[in-house]
Amino acid sequence: MEKIAKGIPDIKDWGIDADPENDPTYPMKPNRTDEEQNGYTWERSVQQAETVEILKSTERPNLSAVFGTSVPPKGLSGAIRRYAYKNNEGQFSHWLPLLIADRVDVVEGIIDDLKKGKVPNIYAEKGFNVMWKYNRKAAIGLIAANIAAVSAIGLFLFRGRIFNEGKSVKKALESYNM
Repeated sequence: MEKIAKGIPDIKDWGIDADPENDPTYPMKPNRTDEEQNGYTWERSVQQAETVEILKSTERPNLSAVFGTSVPPKGLSGAIRRYAYKNNEGQFSHWLPLLIADRVDVVEGIIDDLKKGKVPNIYAEKGFNVMWKYNRKAAIGLIAANIAAVSAIGLFLFRGRIFNEGKSVKKALESYNM
């Protein structure tokens, strides 16, 4: 059996864009020049003022022309975000802390609401009414999972107090004013 070296031009569709007569952008760009290879081809808009702390990627040195300023990083979630932005965007050490910071921010928001004397309506904010109306099976599953989780946590917390002291459940609950 004879080995035949396969050169690059023998690969199917190799150099398909090398023919200037077969340019798919021809109708859109009839007067093609090499100016577009020089970087920005437009006047950059005026930079938005940086009035709060903006977390920047290590991979892009300049700020975006427009960015959000309504929720600057603060508290524990802000510290986690600052840590995340010290790492490359291609690493888990960038994205996982950002996911964790989002969850921590939710808890911080609930604590802030409670400090202000407002009890958050998590039931409505999570859209449970809509879930019950349009996806009742998932809503029932969510209720069952929450009941199981709360029961497991309760059993774990009270197991040592009730069963290890040799008291009956009724006496143990009476001693904890329940």
